[in-house]
Formats: sequence, C-alpha cells, structure tokens
Amino acid sequence: MATKSEETKKRLLQAATQEFATYGIAGARVDRIAAAASANKNLLYVYFGNKEQLFDAVCEAAIEELMAAVPFDARDLPGYAGALFDFYRAHPALIRLARWQALERPDAAPLAGARETTLRKLRELASAQAEGLVDAGMPPEALLTLVLSLAGSWSDGSPEGGSPAQDAAAVSERRHWAVVAVGRLSRPPQQRP
Repeated sequence: MATKSEETKKRLLQAATQEFATYGIAGARVDRIAAAASANKNLLYVYFGNKEQLFDAVCEAAIEELMAAVPFDARDLPGYAGALFDFYRAHPALIRLARWQALERPDAAPLAGARETTLRKLRELASAQAEGLVDAGMPPEALLTLVLSLAGSWSDGSPEGGSPAQDAAAVSERRHWAVVAVGRLSRPPQQRP
C-alpha cells in the first residue's frame, strides 16, 4: 500500500508532466503544479529540490513509461517504429517534454535512464547488423536516430501537423508510411526487391 507521501509525490509528478509539456521549464509555474496536485508547494521542493530537478524527474519517469510500453526490438525496426508512433499519439505530453528538454536544457547531462537505454539499443542494433538482419550500411547511431525521428515525425505538435484531432484514416496512413520508411531504411540489401 502506497504511503501518503508516495501518493503526493506521484500526484506532483503527474501535474508537473502536464505543466512542463504545456509551458516548458521557463513557463511552468510551481504554484500551478502544486494546485493541480492538491499539494503544498513546499513539498515539491522537499521531494525534488528545484524546478529543474523536478523537470528531470518528470523526464526520467517518461522514459521509464516509454520503455515499459514500447520494448525495443532491433530485429523488427518497422514494428518498433509503429509501436512508437502509437505510443506518441496516445501520450502527446511525452514527446512535447522531449522537445522542451532539447530547447531549454540542450547542455544538460543526459538522464541516466536515457543514456543506458540508448547504449543498450545501439548494442542490439550493432548485433542485428552483424547478423545480417538489419542493413549495416550506416552506423547504429545514425540508424537509431532516423528510426526515432520517423516514428515521431507526425506526433502532437510536430511541424508536419500531428494534431491529436486528426481523423483515423489520416493517422493510419501516416503510421503506415512511417513503418514503410523504417522498413526500407533498415532492410538488409539481400532482402530488397
């Protein structure tokens, strides 16, 4: 059973996720976060330190949520891209958090969870390339970046028009083309038509 402090901390993280996704770090207000979480503002500082540390905690939780929901499969990059596309559509706040982080904290050290996750993905990609299951024509870092970019290219707030209010046919078509593009990008030469 969760303690009262654990429940309060969880509510603060949820409220902060929405606040940061909407306003970024500079525009976020601690008062609004505390009010949305029905918590004392001072508890935010007790649990998280300051607004930047709270933002980092929110981003770390988002990474954990993403990793639990969308496992990486280097041997099925198109399937992974499709699952990421779906996750981003269902969780628009998380992709906006990533964009705010890139804009407002470009020099911040990578979060521990993100760094470890990326290294694991790169090892798995290199292994799949060595086995001939994935095109080895580009370094794993470049391939992973392109897969992630394609999966998120029509997400909420993207310049390409990823509004959550799009009709189902448009969303389905965009998902299809993201998956097709990743398949073409990652397919080994011997499997190409």
